[in-house]
Amino acid sequence: MTSRPNPRILLRLLSLLRPYRWRLAGAGIALLVASGSVLLMGQGLRLVIDRGFMDGDVTSLNQALAGLIAVVALLAVASATRYYLVTWIGERLAADLRGRVFDHLLTLEPDFFERNGAGEIQSRLTADTSVLQSLFGSSLSVALRNLLMLIGAVILMLITQPWLSALVLLGIPATVLPILWFGRRVRRLSRHSQDRVAELGRYAGEALAGIRTLQAFGHEETDRRDYARHVESAFAVAISRTRQRAWLTGLAMLAVFAAVAVMLWQGGHAVLAGDMSAGELSAFVFYAVLAAGAVAALAEVAGDVQRAAGAAERLLELLDAKAQIRAPATPVSLDSPLRGEIVIENLSFSYPSRPESPVLAAIDLHIHAGERIALVGPSGAGKSTLLQLLLRFYDPQEGRLMLDGVDLRELDPAELRRAIGMVAQEPVLFTGTAADNIRYGAPEASDEAVREAARDANALDFILALPNGFDTYLGPGGVQLSGGQRQRLAIARALLRDPAVLLLDEATSALDAESERLVQEALDRLMVGRTSLVVAHRLATVVAADRLLVFDHGRLVGAGAHTELLESNALYRHLASLQFDLNGGTGALSTKEPTGYHR
Repeated sequence: MTSRPNPRILLRLLSLLRPYRWRLAGAGIALLVASGSVLLMGQGLRLVIDRGFMDGDVTSLNQALAGLIAVVALLAVASATRYYLVTWIGERLAADLRGRVFDHLLTLEPDFFERNGAGEIQSRLTADTSVLQSLFGSSLSVALRNLLMLIGAVILMLITQPWLSALVLLGIPATVLPILWFGRRVRRLSRHSQDRVAELGRYAGEALAGIRTLQAFGHEETDRRDYARHVESAFAVAISRTRQRAWLTGLAMLAVFAAVAVMLWQGGHAVLAGDMSAGELSAFVFYAVLAAGAVAALAEVAGDVQRAAGAAERLLELLDAKAQIRAPATPVSLDSPLRGEIVIENLSFSYPSRPESPVLAAIDLHIHAGERIALVGPSGAGKSTLLQLLLRFYDPQEGRLMLDGVDLRELDPAELRRAIGMVAQEPVLFTGTAADNIRYGAPEASDEAVREAARDANALDFILALPNGFDTYLGPGGVQLSGGQRQRLAIARALLRDPAVLLLDEATSALDAESERLVQEALDRLMVGRTSLVVAHRLATVVAADRLLVFDHGRLVGAGAHTELLESNALYRHLASLQFDLNGGTGALSTKEPTGYHR
């Protein structure tokens, strides 16, 4: 069960408003003027009736009406100013909060997003900040205005007619309590309805994202039926909410007009008895209606405050999250130029979510500058995890990793990652043009440098064949490109970055033969003069590496050249026998698969 949101948590957000204190002051002044103008209208109404209508004095009537019009004009200007300023403040707060949260999220390690879900975090960043924008840009202003008008209306009611005020003050709770009860039901059903609509969106998004699989398996009719069921469920909740809202509206109108009728009855008798004037009665009714409306508005805003407090809690959880991977107080700088020597000493590592299951254990390794290393072994042996540790997405529980003699934990992660290029099995491309995606790792690179990187990555021909060449928008995730084309763009991105250390994680495993040939040619050029670590399941692509490292269950169980391992390592011999025709155990290859990564 979740705890009830604490509205006091909203006070933490006030620091974001400090730079805009003059606008806040202006909004406060406009709020006071607008509230005062509404209260003055009651006195204007009294003068119009008593001195104009009742006395039959045309001059007094004209003066009272002119004064009333002046008050209305002042109210209009103050209200417009207040609306603009508080809306600006609300939008500015939401923008600043989104920026601050996003900036902080970029400092957190990938494990944080794996534990919390990128979709959930994205929802907090957008929907929850919108809730806060609504609160600070509208609801709080409404609350303050109604609080001022409630206080002012009660004071003026007491001044105008104390004994009738007592009746009103006793009657307001009796009027408002049923409205509050229905209001809570409406809010509860509103949240329920939002959940149902969110479920609709989730279901539709999942179905449309997997439309190829859905249609390939002939699942259309089942999805139509399931989606219709979700739609009807959302409709039923929405109708229930609407029904309660209708009752709330009707009850509020009945209560307010019944209260006005009682006041008019009591006040009318007082006017007939000469105890109060008709203008005083009109002003009193005006203030009583203001007071009742203010109480109802404050009750509604209380629900908004509770919802906003929940949104603030979720956002502040993100802001309070501490990065586990961060730069030391005085980071060490890497040498320039960087050689790319990697030393791993007694390394052991378990993922934070599974501390009892070691992924790597007691790894000792020395990789020389410029050496090409292949990491092979069964799935789950720890090969890709080693690359993530080199990028310092995680820190090992034991041992250390060093780059050019410097422990990675002594480096600023940003400087470390600038020295490393990564090409993954499924490269991530971003919404934008082909040039944007190549320039991703080197934003200041010239057009000529981008073109040269594309040429070296065997990507120039297909890019020039696109409708607008390098300026062609590729769509979300590069969906308009084939797997081989996306891979070559990722290689061009790494080439442009010009890293000293290169990490390749199954960079050719999902490609057809022709795409694999083009990608391997590009990778050969990319690895020249760089320390390279290549994770591969297809041994034919890495047999020419300087050394092959064999991993099994998180341990390094073999190291050497292809022919050496065939003779000395049973696991490697087994893996090779599954992929190659080994002629008489000599280790000669009889395969037509490409044998890339040649010097």
